[in-house]
Amino acid sequence: MESIYLEFENEIDLYESYMPFFTQGGLFFRTDELYEMGTELTLYIILPDSLESACVKAQVSWVTPSETQNGNDMGIGVSFIEDSGDINQQIERAIARLLVSNTPTLSM
Repeated sequence: MESIYLEFENEIDLYESYMPFFTQGGLFFRTDELYEMGTELTLYIILPDSLESACVKAQVSWVTPSETQNGNDMGIGVSFIEDSGDINQQIERAIARLLVSNTPTLSM
């Protein structure tokens, strides 16, 4: 299983990547790598103001290919499938004030 390291500098970057419509949460991130739907990954995520990473198992559930009609960046969205460290709750706490925002995200 491939490991990916993600670090979010601030709450706005985290909000832009968050995918709340996945039942257990998820994230979108830009990548030039090609991934198949359903590919399982291990994510090591460093949240804003955190000193160490949290680990979550995820699977590719969204793919934005290159040269999309709407001009969105190429990347993948992953849904969390094993979140023993409650990273989804940590994310929601970190971006709570932004969740009511109309600001577009990287996937919407």
